[in-house]
Amino acid sequence: MSMIAEILISALLVIGGLFGVIGSYGLVKLPDQMTRLHAPTKAATLGVGGVLLASLAWFAFFGEHPSWHELLITLFLFVTAPITGLMIAKSHMHLSWHADELPDCGEDQNWATYGASAERSLVGNGTENDSTDRDMRE
Repeated sequence: MSMIAEILISALLVIGGLFGVIGSYGLVKLPDQMTRLHAPTKAATLGVGGVLLASLAWFAFFGEHPSWHELLITLFLFVTAPITGLMIAKSHMHLSWHADELPDCGEDQNWATYGASAERSLVGNGTENDSTDRDMRE
């Protein structure tokens, strides 16, 4: 049983390390902010998650008792890292793109944060401050 546990723990550590290295490489080599955002989000979620699961497995098999702290940290990480990446991407969209520059979503669809009220608050209501607002964002 201990050899199977060691193989499982080693595999989780190697997987976590590979995701960390690939995420770091992607952060350096990808061309723009939106694509660079994807790499560290995956690295944080899967890389650190793999290491934490390996730690949880080690304490479960070889420690006196399983450490539930690693499980709670892993669950928290799996929930918060993708949401954080989504919020950073949305803020980048709002600061960098005009609503007219976004790709088409379909006939009855609209971008979730670029609805009619959000568009008015970003672009303005057609007054003379409209160009000033755009200049400040650029």
